[in-house]
Amino acid sequence: MRFTKTGLTLLLCLLMAFSAYSQGSNNGSQKVYTKSRTVNKHNPIRMSHSKRKVVCPIFVDNGYPYHGIGIKVGDPFALTYKYYANKHFAVDVDFGKSASGLYSKYYSELFYEFQPATSKYYSHKVKADWVGEAKVLYQMGMEEVSPGLQLYVGVGWEIRNLKIQYDYFADEEGLPKNFQNQYERLTQGAQGVFGIEYSYFKIPVSAFMELEYYYDLVKDPGWTKIQGGVGLRYVF
Repeated sequence: MRFTKTGLTLLLCLLMAFSAYSQGSNNGSQKVYTKSRTVNKHNPIRMSHSKRKVVCPIFVDNGYPYHGIGIKVGDPFALTYKYYANKHFAVDVDFGKSASGLYSKYYSELFYEFQPATSKYYSHKVKADWVGEAKVLYQMGMEEVSPGLQLYVGVGWEIRNLKIQYDYFADEEGLPKNFQNQYERLTQGAQGVFGIEYSYFKIPVSAFMELEYYYDLVKDPGWTKIQGGVGLRYVF
Protein backbone atom coordinates (compact mmCIF):
# COMPACT_ATOMS: atom_id res chain seq x y z
CA MET A 1 0.00 0.00 0.00
CA ARG A 2 2.87 2.38 0.86
CA PHE A 3 4.45 1.71 -2.56
CA THR A 4 1.15 2.46 -4.35
CA LYS A 5 0.63 5.76 -2.50
CA THR A 6 4.21 6.80 -3.26
CA GLY A 7 3.74 5.96 -6.95
CA LEU A 8 0.53 8.00 -7.16
CA THR A 9 2.21 10.98 -5.45
CA LEU A 10 5.15 10.85 -7.88
CA LEU A 11 2.87 10.67 -10.90
CA LEU A 12 0.77 13.64 -9.75
CA CYS A 13 3.93 15.69 -9.17
CA LEU A 14 5.20 14.82 -12.65
CA LEU A 15 1.92 15.78 -14.27
CA MET A 16 1.71 19.11 -12.40
CA ALA A 17 5.32 20.00 -13.23
CA PHE A 18 4.99 19.29 -16.94
CA SER A 19 1.60 20.99 -17.19
CA ALA A 20 3.10 24.14 -15.66
CA TYR A 21 6.06 23.99 -18.02
CA SER A 22 3.79 23.48 -21.03
CA GLN A 23 1.61 26.47 -20.14
CA GLY A 24 4.68 28.65 -19.73
CA SER A 25 6.01 27.59 -23.12
CA ASN A 26 2.65 28.24 -24.75
CA ASN A 27 2.39 31.76 -23.27
CA GLY A 28 5.87 32.59 -24.44
CA SER A 29 5.09 31.47 -27.98
CA GLN A 30 1.95 33.64 -28.07
CA LYS A 31 3.91 36.78 -27.13
CA VAL A 32 6.41 36.23 -29.91
CA TYR A 33 3.67 35.72 -32.49
CA THR A 34 1.81 38.92 -31.48
CA LYS A 35 4.93 41.02 -31.65
CA SER A 36 5.90 39.72 -35.09
CA ARG A 37 2.42 40.31 -36.51
CA THR A 38 2.56 43.95 -35.43
CA VAL A 39 5.87 44.57 -37.19
CA ASN A 40 4.86 43.02 -40.53
CA LYS A 41 1.25 42.23 -41.37
CA HIS A 42 2.09 40.57 -44.69
CA ASN A 43 4.60 37.97 -43.43
CA PRO A 44 2.90 35.68 -40.89
CA ILE A 45 5.19 33.28 -39.01
CA ARG A 46 5.62 29.91 -40.69
CA MET A 47 6.30 27.17 -38.17
CA SER A 48 8.65 24.35 -39.16
CA HIS A 49 7.66 20.68 -38.89
CA SER A 50 10.03 20.13 -35.97
CA LYS A 51 8.60 23.12 -34.11
CA ARG A 52 5.02 21.92 -34.64
CA LYS A 53 6.00 18.59 -33.14
CA VAL A 54 7.17 20.30 -29.95
CA VAL A 55 4.22 22.60 -29.36
CA CYS A 56 1.44 20.12 -30.28
CA PRO A 57 0.16 17.01 -28.43
CA ILE A 58 2.17 14.00 -29.53
CA PHE A 59 -0.43 11.26 -30.05
CA VAL A 60 -1.89 12.36 -33.37
CA ASP A 61 -3.80 9.53 -35.05
CA ASN A 62 -1.99 9.84 -38.39
CA GLY A 63 1.45 10.12 -36.77
CA TYR A 64 2.03 6.47 -35.84
CA PRO A 65 4.30 4.65 -35.27
CA TYR A 66 6.02 6.40 -32.36
CA HIS A 67 9.03 5.45 -30.23
CA GLY A 68 9.44 6.27 -26.54
CA ILE A 69 12.63 6.11 -24.45
CA GLY A 70 12.83 6.92 -20.76
CA ILE A 71 13.23 5.81 -17.15
CA LYS A 72 10.93 3.87 -14.82
CA VAL A 73 11.29 4.29 -11.05
CA GLY A 74 10.05 1.45 -8.86
CA ASP A 75 10.44 -2.31 -9.09
CA PRO A 76 12.43 -2.55 -11.22
CA PHE A 77 14.32 0.72 -11.60
CA ALA A 78 14.86 0.49 -15.33
CA LEU A 79 15.51 2.00 -18.71
CA THR A 80 12.31 1.67 -20.72
CA TYR A 81 11.56 1.60 -24.44
CA LYS A 82 8.06 1.59 -25.93
CA TYR A 83 7.11 1.11 -29.56
CA TYR A 84 3.68 2.58 -30.33
CA ALA A 85 2.70 0.55 -33.41
CA ASN A 86 -0.73 2.17 -33.75
CA LYS A 87 -3.47 3.71 -31.64
CA HIS A 88 -4.28 0.48 -29.82
CA PHE A 89 -1.19 -1.74 -29.82
CA ALA A 90 2.31 -1.23 -28.42
CA VAL A 91 5.38 -3.19 -27.33
CA ASP A 92 7.27 -2.29 -24.15
CA VAL A 93 10.79 -3.46 -23.19
CA ASP A 94 12.37 -2.63 -19.80
CA PHE A 95 15.79 -3.50 -18.41
CA GLY A 96 17.11 -2.57 -15.00
CA LYS A 97 17.69 -3.45 -11.38
CA SER A 98 15.17 -5.07 -9.07
CA ALA A 99 14.23 -3.39 -5.77
CA SER A 100 16.17 -6.01 -3.78
CA GLY A 101 15.01 -4.70 -0.41
CA LEU A 102 11.47 -5.85 -1.21
CA TYR A 103 12.73 -9.43 -1.65
CA SER A 104 14.84 -9.77 1.50
CA LYS A 105 12.68 -12.45 3.13
CA TYR A 106 12.36 -14.39 -0.11
CA TYR A 107 16.13 -14.32 -0.70
CA SER A 108 16.84 -15.59 2.79
CA GLU A 109 14.49 -18.52 2.12
CA LEU A 110 16.36 -19.30 -1.11
CA PHE A 111 19.43 -20.22 0.94
CA TYR A 112 18.42 -23.88 1.13
CA GLU A 113 18.17 -24.01 -2.64
CA PHE A 114 22.00 -23.86 -2.60
CA GLN A 115 22.87 -25.49 0.72
CA PRO A 116 21.77 -28.69 2.52
CA ALA A 117 19.44 -28.53 5.51
CA THR A 118 22.39 -29.22 7.84
CA SER A 119 23.69 -25.69 7.12
CA LYS A 120 22.36 -22.72 9.04
CA TYR A 121 21.60 -19.40 7.33
CA TYR A 122 23.20 -16.30 8.90
CA SER A 123 22.89 -13.40 6.41
CA HIS A 124 22.99 -12.50 2.75
CA LYS A 125 24.17 -9.70 0.47
CA VAL A 126 22.81 -9.06 -3.02
CA LYS A 127 25.64 -8.51 -5.50
CA ALA A 128 23.47 -8.01 -8.61
CA ASP A 129 19.75 -8.31 -9.29
CA TRP A 130 18.97 -7.67 -12.96
CA VAL A 131 15.51 -7.80 -14.51
CA GLY A 132 14.47 -7.79 -18.17
CA GLU A 133 10.85 -7.45 -19.30
CA ALA A 134 9.07 -7.56 -22.67
CA LYS A 135 5.33 -6.82 -22.90
CA VAL A 136 2.66 -6.58 -25.59
CA LEU A 137 0.07 -3.93 -24.71
CA TYR A 138 -3.46 -3.06 -25.75
CA GLN A 139 -4.26 0.65 -25.28
CA MET A 140 -7.65 2.27 -24.72
CA GLY A 141 -8.07 6.02 -25.14
CA MET A 142 -9.87 7.92 -22.38
CA GLU A 143 -10.34 11.24 -24.19
CA GLU A 144 -13.81 11.66 -22.67
CA VAL A 145 -12.12 11.86 -19.25
CA SER A 146 -9.07 13.90 -20.27
CA PRO A 147 -7.27 14.54 -23.60
CA GLY A 148 -4.09 12.50 -23.88
CA LEU A 149 -5.14 9.98 -21.22
CA GLN A 150 -5.15 6.26 -21.95
CA LEU A 151 -5.36 2.97 -20.07
CA TYR A 152 -3.52 -0.15 -21.17
CA VAL A 153 -3.38 -3.84 -20.32
CA GLY A 154 -0.97 -6.48 -21.53
CA VAL A 155 0.94 -9.70 -21.11
CA GLY A 156 4.65 -10.35 -21.22
CA TRP A 157 7.68 -12.31 -20.11
CA GLU A 158 10.20 -11.50 -17.39
CA ILE A 159 13.75 -12.78 -16.89
CA ARG A 160 15.51 -12.35 -13.53
CA ASN A 161 19.24 -12.82 -12.85
CA LEU A 162 20.39 -12.84 -9.21
CA LYS A 163 23.92 -12.90 -7.81
CA ILE A 164 23.85 -13.33 -4.06
CA GLN A 165 26.37 -13.96 -1.29
CA TYR A 166 25.40 -16.01 1.77
CA ASP A 167 27.07 -16.18 5.17
CA TYR A 168 26.19 -19.38 6.99
CA PHE A 169 27.29 -22.03 9.48
CA ALA A 170 27.92 -25.64 8.62
CA ASP A 171 29.35 -28.69 10.33
CA GLU A 172 32.56 -29.92 8.78
CA GLU A 173 34.10 -32.96 10.40
CA GLY A 174 31.95 -32.42 13.45
CA LEU A 175 33.09 -28.81 14.06
CA PRO A 176 30.84 -25.75 13.44
CA LYS A 177 32.47 -23.28 11.02
CA ASN A 178 31.46 -20.08 9.30
CA PHE A 179 31.31 -20.10 5.49
CA GLN A 180 30.75 -17.46 2.81
CA ASN A 181 29.84 -18.33 -0.77
CA GLN A 182 28.42 -16.50 -3.79
CA TYR A 183 25.76 -18.03 -6.02
CA GLU A 184 24.01 -17.10 -9.26
CA ARG A 185 20.36 -17.79 -10.05
CA LEU A 186 18.54 -17.31 -13.37
CA THR A 187 14.78 -17.67 -13.56
CA GLN A 188 11.87 -16.41 -15.66
CA GLY A 189 8.11 -16.35 -15.87
CA ALA A 190 4.92 -14.82 -17.23
CA GLN A 191 3.72 -11.33 -16.50
CA GLY A 192 0.48 -9.37 -16.60
CA VAL A 193 0.39 -5.57 -16.61
CA PHE A 194 -2.13 -2.76 -16.09
CA GLY A 195 -1.19 0.88 -16.55
CA ILE A 196 -2.22 4.46 -17.18
CA GLU A 197 -0.40 6.92 -19.45
CA TYR A 198 -0.79 10.68 -19.92
CA SER A 199 0.62 12.53 -22.91
CA TYR A 200 -1.20 15.86 -23.36
CA PHE A 201 1.84 18.08 -22.95
CA LYS A 202 3.25 20.82 -25.18
CA ILE A 203 6.51 18.86 -25.30
CA PRO A 204 6.93 15.28 -26.65
CA VAL A 205 6.90 13.52 -23.27
CA SER A 206 4.55 10.96 -21.74
CA ALA A 207 4.14 10.10 -18.06
CA PHE A 208 2.97 6.66 -16.97
CA MET A 209 2.22 4.51 -13.95
CA GLU A 210 1.81 0.72 -14.06
CA LEU A 211 1.31 -2.38 -11.93
CA GLU A 212 2.69 -5.79 -12.92
CA TYR A 213 1.95 -9.31 -11.72
CA TYR A 214 4.86 -11.75 -12.05
CA TYR A 215 4.43 -15.56 -11.96
CA ASP A 216 7.62 -17.63 -11.78
CA LEU A 217 7.66 -20.70 -14.02
CA VAL A 218 11.23 -22.03 -13.77
CA LYS A 219 13.11 -21.97 -10.44
CA ASP A 220 10.18 -21.54 -8.08
CA PRO A 221 6.97 -22.41 -10.00
CA GLY A 222 3.94 -20.72 -8.54
CA TRP A 223 5.82 -17.93 -6.75
CA THR A 224 4.22 -14.56 -7.49
CA LYS A 225 5.10 -10.91 -6.93
CA ILE A 226 3.36 -7.56 -7.45
CA GLN A 227 5.69 -5.07 -9.14
CA GLY A 228 5.39 -1.70 -10.83
CA GLY A 229 6.48 1.93 -10.92
CA VAL A 230 6.12 5.37 -12.46
CA GLY A 231 8.15 6.96 -15.23
CA LEU A 232 8.66 9.35 -18.10
CA ARG A 233 9.43 8.73 -21.78
CA TYR A 234 10.62 11.07 -24.51
CA VAL A 235 8.50 10.27 -27.56
CA PHE A 236 9.64 10.71 -31.16
